[in-house]
Amino acid sequence: MSSYRLIAIDLDDTLLNDKLEVTEATKAALAQAISQGVHVTLATGRMFASAKQTAAQVGLNVPLITYQGSLVRNLLDERTLYERSVDLEAVRKLYAFTRARKLHLQTYIDDKLYSFDDGDRLAAYAKQSNIPYIVEPDLDALPAGHHTKLIIIDEPALLDEIAPELHALLGPDVHITKSKPHYLEFTHSEGTKGHALQFLAEHYGLTMDQTIAIGDSWNDREMIEAAGLGVAMANAVPALRDIADYITASNNEDGVKQVVDKFILNA
Repeated sequence: MSSYRLIAIDLDDTLLNDKLEVTEATKAALAQAISQGVHVTLATGRMFASAKQTAAQVGLNVPLITYQGSLVRNLLDERTLYERSVDLEAVRKLYAFTRARKLHLQTYIDDKLYSFDDGDRLAAYAKQSNIPYIVEPDLDALPAGHHTKLIIIDEPALLDEIAPELHALLGPDVHITKSKPHYLEFTHSEGTKGHALQFLAEHYGLTMDQTIAIGDSWNDREMIEAAGLGVAMANAVPALRDIADYITASNNEDGVKQVVDKFILNA
């Protein structure tokens, strides 16, 4: 039997193909792994409400890693096990920065999406994640609550240009990463997929050597580095492929299934 007992899988461009579907072959492989006592979870930048839709399709019943690792929540009773949020002072700095630069900014509070800007970027983002949203231009008009994650959506080159400036502005307590070339995302410094995977392994009484992490984007870096086996998709960004322990097929070629077959079912 395989020594791997926990698999964390990114959603977009990893578990989901370009049609935003999980293939029947991949579902079957994951179901077989679960039947052998392996814990299978999602590790996504998406909000919990969005991630649980896919989890239900795949038949998962374990805690999900969402918001880049800022929130780990049970799927069945929706009890929060692990949570980190961006300090309000940092939120205010980011809000002021984006208002001055006329950049699209959105935030999540209590698993609801709020956008300070309306328009095509927001509509496309919400459509991909299949979630509703609320437009509210005034930060102080938002409901009280923790800001789990914030996102600037813009052209990749511009985001790469402003990222160093924002690192300096927001300081070490804010983690900045990209889930897609045009999404610059902000979480607490301990709100990464790597931190969440370590928490979940401890939750199950496992060592990190017993974990597999599979992803495609730079926001998967921390869990790829932390896992016993860090796997990059063939369609992953080159920098992630460079640090991965193993490279599987693409998201359109059942790359996740191939990992499960090789390291779990046929081990």
